[in-house]
Amino acid sequence: MIRSSWADVEIPESTVHEHVLAGAAARGDHPALIDGRNGQTMTYAEFAHGVDRLAAGLAAAGLRPGEVLALFSPNTLLYPVVFHAALKAGATVTTVNALSTGKDLSAQLRDSNARFLVTISAFLDRVEQASGQVEQIFLCDSFEGYQTVVGLMGNDHPTPSVAIDPKTTVAVLPYSSGTTGVAKGVMLTHRNLVANLAQFQPVIAYTPQDRVIAVLPFFHIYGLTAVMNAALAAGATIVVLPRFDLNEFLGALAQQRVTRVLVAPPIVLALAKHPAVAEHDLSSLQWVMSGAAPLDGDLAAACAERLGCAVQQGYGMTELSPVSHAQPFGTASAKPGSIGGLLPNTEARVVDVATGADLGPGQPGELLVRGPQVMLGYLGKSAETASTIDAEGWLHTGDLALVDAEGDFFIVDRVKELIKYKGYQVPPAELEAVLLAHPGIADAAVVAGHDATGEEIPHAFVALAPASTLSAEDIMSYVAERVAPYKKVRAVSFVDTIPKSASGKILRKDLRATL
Repeated sequence: MIRSSWADVEIPESTVHEHVLAGAAARGDHPALIDGRNGQTMTYAEFAHGVDRLAAGLAAAGLRPGEVLALFSPNTLLYPVVFHAALKAGATVTTVNALSTGKDLSAQLRDSNARFLVTISAFLDRVEQASGQVEQIFLCDSFEGYQTVVGLMGNDHPTPSVAIDPKTTVAVLPYSSGTTGVAKGVMLTHRNLVANLAQFQPVIAYTPQDRVIAVLPFFHIYGLTAVMNAALAAGATIVVLPRFDLNEFLGALAQQRVTRVLVAPPIVLALAKHPAVAEHDLSSLQWVMSGAAPLDGDLAAACAERLGCAVQQGYGMTELSPVSHAQPFGTASAKPGSIGGLLPNTEARVVDVATGADLGPGQPGELLVRGPQVMLGYLGKSAETASTIDAEGWLHTGDLALVDAEGDFFIVDRVKELIKYKGYQVPPAELEAVLLAHPGIADAAVVAGHDATGEEIPHAFVALAPASTLSAEDIMSYVAERVAPYKKVRAVSFVDTIPKSASGKILRKDLRATL
């Protein structure tokens, strides 16, 4: 068993909204949230007041403690207000992927038993496909015939005071991405989230002087915890963008003098390679953190050299609230490709996939994690919960990792994503890193394909850089020169873009479906 090298931190016995809003009103006119497109600003005093008034409005509208409110929206200034107001009213928030179809939305509303839905007018076409699943709908903007969040806030009702047990009350119910199976509701308690915020703060070291870009979606646990709640709890300023558009993103970084960037590997790739980056003054940047998928060490180094700031990596999953590992802010020489060490109050094991035996330094195996950030379980799925969290409290991540003698971890790949070629295990992430190093390749993904005999083979999907004339043979030869013979790419398909989830994970199942 491996323990964190950090001293344990005290975990406050508080709810998420109490923890995040503890110093908000006292910060007064300090900006809490800024719209990265138009500069509209919400101060901390306005944020705290808005949460109070909306909590009262939701309670008056009939939202009761223990019920579920669904939040189906891109990032907006009101998103954190709605989230914390619902918690203050005693409800659970189920965050809905902004890219969900009407069918997806309907399934999540039904599975979570949501009574209220908060959304935006642009999503009403999909909301209508899920009609009948919820009792009341409120809009963060406005549309004829619908009640608005701002209207709910204009009340003089008393702020609800609800007794909440942080250890047992589910605060947020995000749904796992479904990239390797059917999406499941992940029950994260108030204690899970507060614990992870307390564990993460010494590592990320946010200050009130920081400006943090929020291009990661708040509906994803990475954006919700590591950006939205962690930054607000520390008194930092969040620069909000509703989606990733490279020019809009670069403009917001420059105009708002952003200091911290938390993203997924596709954005690190853009920052490292795209010519538009050179057109913007990004000198305010101090730190780029990548998560949600493995980041190649060479790509991180190329991005760091171009931006002149640290580019580091962390690790987590929805079931871990989400962070368990991270390279700490201010580290002068982080190891290339490492996700860093364990957060405070966290333990880990690396075990043999077949036998479950503990492995030593440098030996790859499945990563197991134990700590206060481990989820309560999957909603209504006791068998799946039991197969993920064992009797000793170890969460089986499904990720292949290794740890070195100094306690730094490296993710090799997903256990389920490994390609078996003639008995050898081939990690797709390793081949993707090789492909992305080629200047003629803009993006790439590798999945398990099959040859004429039915044998599993590494099959690469490649999006070429502009003006690139690479052929499939060129690409296979390039990879073959850089990897062991059994790891060679043996088929190539060209695509315009690599499909990814909103959090930046490659949607391998979508690629496999085209074979």
